[in-house]
This record gives sequence, C-alpha cells and structure tokens, in this order.
Amino acid sequence: MNIFNKNHWALILGGSSGFGLASAKKLSQQGMNVCVVHRDRRGAMDKINQEFEVVKSNGTQFLSFNVDALSENGMDLVLTELKSKMGQSGQVRVLLHSIAFGNLKPIAPVIKERNQGVVELAKKLNIDEAALNLAVADLLAESTDELFPLESPQYSDNLIEDEDMARTIYSMGTSLLTWTQKLSMAQMFAEDARVLGLTSEGNTVAWRGYAAVSAAKVALESVSRSIAVEFAPQGIRSNIIQAGVTDTKALQAIPGSGRMKSVAKLKNPFKRLTTPEDVADVVSLLSRDEAQWINGALIRADGGEQIASF
Repeated sequence: MNIFNKNHWALILGGSSGFGLASAKKLSQQGMNVCVVHRDRRGAMDKINQEFEVVKSNGTQFLSFNVDALSENGMDLVLTELKSKMGQSGQVRVLLHSIAFGNLKPIAPVIKERNQGVVELAKKLNIDEAALNLAVADLLAESTDELFPLESPQYSDNLIEDEDMARTIYSMGTSLLTWTQKLSMAQMFAEDARVLGLTSEGNTVAWRGYAAVSAAKVALESVSRSIAVEFAPQGIRSNIIQAGVTDTKALQAIPGSGRMKSVAKLKNPFKRLTTPEDVADVVSLLSRDEAQWINGALIRADGGEQIASF
C-alpha cells in the first residue's frame, strides 16, 4: 500500500544490512523511493545485491552507492547523483543514519580471571574446565539463555586511542549533522522532512569495550536535539530511535554479545530480541504525516526491554 508521496526519497546511510536494510524494504513497500549508502567488500556484494533486488521489486525508484559515507568525496558523489536522479520534483523526506563503524577496544587493561562459576561447576562435575567453557558457548548459541553468567567474553589486549575514539564519535554520532547540513545547503529536503538516528542502551549503560560507541550514541542524541531546534524553521523534524538488543552484525562484533542477547531475552516482557523489522516499523511511523509533531524525541523500540526488571 502506497502511503508516501511518489516524489519523496529516503536517504539511508548504512543500508545494506540490519536496521538500514529493513527500513529500505519497509519504506519502499509503502511507496517511498530509496537511496542506500553502504560500505561493503566485493565478496559480500552478491548477497547484498539480492537484498537490493527485493527493495527494487516494490516498484519504487532505487539508488545504491558502495562508497565511504564519511568522506567528502563520498558525500559529494551521493548528493550529486541523487539530486540528478530525483529531478525537479524529487525531495528527501527521510534521512536515516544507520552507520555502524565504531571501535570496540577497551579503555583499560582487562584483568583476565577464570570464571569462578565455571571453575566450581567443572570441579563439582569432575569434568575439564575448557570442555565446560565450550559447552556453555555452544548452548548459548542455541539459545539456552539461562547459562549467560557462565560465559567468558574475550576482549582485545589493545586499548583504545584518541584517534579511535574521535573517529567513532564522528562516524556513529556527529556525522548525522554533517549530512543534514549538506542536504540542507543543497536544498534537497522536503518541506516536511524527517532526520532519524539510531541509539542503544549503551547510551547510559557502560559495557566493557563499548566506550567509544557509547560516547558516539550520546553525541548523536545531543546533535539530534540541536537539529530538532535549529532546523525546525526549514520544516525538519529530528528524532532518535533506541532499539532493543538486536542480533545484527554490529552486535555480534561486541565482546560479550552472547551474554547481552541472553539477558535481553530473559528480561524482555515478550521474551525475544528486537528485530530489524521492529525498528523499521518505527522508522515508517515517524516518517508519516501524522508524526509531524514528534520532534527532538528519543523513542524506544524494544518491546519494554528497558523498563522490565530482571
């Protein structure tokens, strides 16, 4: 069912997987043209192109760019080509920032200790500790979530440096403003436009190895609020979606992600993880005319995971 103007476009930064891809599919199903910017290796493109064919099959216009969305050259290429494709009547209704390019090194040395629960259990059962660790890892992968306290996450021995931190904060945070400013200066936004970013519970909870991404998410939220106020005269609404724990490639890269998934499922009132499609539904809702009075907000899309006790 087409609910969006045929001249409207969604520009999705990081749209070849996860939240970005799910949103591309959802919005195109509802009649919005889609432009995806992503950065992937050549070996991954066969599968990604298959996903893009699904988006194209919805009958809307589609563009994709496998370029660095954080470089001046990449930005200029996308905006030039997109503006030409849109023509005189086309406008960017939605800018979705879904870039997952961050550093996951710890900020302090990790004291490597044996998991005392595993030690005691192995002793009690008279089995090899290493074999028990492997069994726990296998069972967690099979969704035996109650075993999460026995997981032993592996962390990098290298500590994060200033350059890593700054790059992460820009790529996953303040680059939202860069893209908003460039689209504004190029006069590509619709009269009623939506700028959307994605955050996580790591904005308030300290996970080991997540410090740079956490800082980026907080910066993203702050920048979004400023966009909501200072770009309002141009008809731009800016909001942040806080997704629950979702089994994406970005999550899998986080040390201890198995434990995070187990805790989320046990804690969530609906006893499951958030999916990219859950979040895409919220992207769609915030893109509609009826959401025009939501501005400067942080909206959780997690099934109640954040508020539930464990």
